[in-house]
Amino acid sequence: MSFADIGEVACAPEKARVFEHGWQSWSPTGAYRLDDTPPRPADGNIQTLCYRPGTPVPAGSFQGEGLLAVDPGDGGPVELWSAPGPLAVPSIRARPVDGRLVISADGPVRHERVEGGLDRALRHWADSLAPGRAFPAVPPMWCTWYGYFDKVTEADVLENLALAAEHELGADMFLIDDGYEAGIGDWLDPRPGFGSLERAVGKITATGARAGIWTAPFLAGHDSRLFREHPDWLVGGAHAGHMWDQDLAVLDVTHPDAAAYLVGVFARFAEIGISHFKLDYLYAGALAGRRHDAGLDPIAAYRRGLELVREGAGPDATLHGCGAPMLPSIGLVDIMRVSPDIAPTLHPRKGDISQPSQLGARLTGAAREFLHARWWVNDPDCLIVRPEVEAREEWAAHVGATGGLRGSSDPIAALDAWGLETTRRIMRPTSTEPS
Repeated sequence: MSFADIGEVACAPEKARVFEHGWQSWSPTGAYRLDDTPPRPADGNIQTLCYRPGTPVPAGSFQGEGLLAVDPGDGGPVELWSAPGPLAVPSIRARPVDGRLVISADGPVRHERVEGGLDRALRHWADSLAPGRAFPAVPPMWCTWYGYFDKVTEADVLENLALAAEHELGADMFLIDDGYEAGIGDWLDPRPGFGSLERAVGKITATGARAGIWTAPFLAGHDSRLFREHPDWLVGGAHAGHMWDQDLAVLDVTHPDAAAYLVGVFARFAEIGISHFKLDYLYAGALAGRRHDAGLDPIAAYRRGLELVREGAGPDATLHGCGAPMLPSIGLVDIMRVSPDIAPTLHPRKGDISQPSQLGARLTGAAREFLHARWWVNDPDCLIVRPEVEAREEWAAHVGATGGLRGSSDPIAALDAWGLETTRRIMRPTSTEPS
């Protein structure tokens, strides 16, 4: 859909700020001066993986996905242009013209003015889209990813299960991240060398802790058995980017057999005792393409996919979104990553803050703190504070300041005295009050 001008606002050039809300978890989000250049994707693959595909931003313009807010800087009300709801998410732009910002959008928007500054306006907007839901406290977790990445083994999980108890770190859930599975899409096939997922889960739950698992439920890697054996289960013409040294296809959740497969995967995980599901690379489910049910647009298909996951996982399971379209996930996930991935380094590769780094995670996580306990429990990403992590004090302070999920992802044996004390102090349940 083409963009049409829908409004304009006069600004104080030195003081005005434009707030861009990114499309998904990893999309940069924040408030920018009129002479700033907001973060943009470093290449086409990152546009697909971390931004909104098909919506490159013209030079000199600002763009929000589902929300663009302007604080004119003159003491007047903040002007917000936003999606009417989570089922249709327009791209909204602002371009400077002769001391004004001209606003355009590629779909219907609502416009409102809110007094009291940008922070108050953002909280008002979030409340208006998801009023009245309560979010109980979520205990802290330990996660395999940043210590072991995709080479994790059953033995690694069990070693840290024991060390977390020994050092009284307070972890209530142990999340087995990427690396247990044979391929992207082949979630029930074990990776040779991991060990036994069932045995690891059984030993976690025997301690009274909960067990969690990572999947990218809407992806099928080109190297996977799923991709080879069921090409009819894939969204036609949809390319979800390149990761794991392979191109990525999209599972068509509107195909009855693919839908049954998806439900069955999560039902099997629930059957062996898993109750926490980290759902990654969820943006793939909202990509355009040819689906079995041509009557569903991409956002509706995405939401159906999350409903199928819930059907398999069960009504009491915890669904934890990541790499997920933000507005379309409202009401369907319990926890949501609100920033790019953390990394042991302060600055991102390629200079693009959608890529893993402390800086990108801190900036976007802080800008989205207002969503906590309004739309879901925020996930600012895991605490990593082993000695080789750059600026670990600053990262710990960021995680400690959020009301959201606290998770440790260091190999516990690698922590020094400061790292252990800091991890023990920060590992607390989430706040139940909106930020």
